[in-house]
Amino acid sequence: MNNTLKLLYDRLYTALPMSEAEQEIETCHRQLIERLEKPERKLVLRIMDAQGLIAEERSVDSFLCGFKLAWELAYELNHFEMDRHPSPVEEAEMDA
Repeated sequence: MNNTLKLLYDRLYTALPMSEAEQEIETCHRQLIERLEKPERKLVLRIMDAQGLIAEERSVDSFLCGFKLAWELAYELNHFEMDRHPSPVEEAEMDA
């Protein structure tokens, strides 16, 4: 089921425009890469890639949790009428 929800996420999700903080991070990242030697650059790139992967995984997880919660709420609402006891007014209407 998670694969289906992941496909739904991929289809429906639209990335937000970059915030000022994200633009600042990107600018600082580029400046740092320009100043470092090759081994250090690779390390910084690995860190940035790992951060991006973590952010993507959290976004997908948040979507999945929200979708499952909505699904459970819809199920509860659909079965609410069957599970609840009728009020005295409703019982009188049924007897009439």
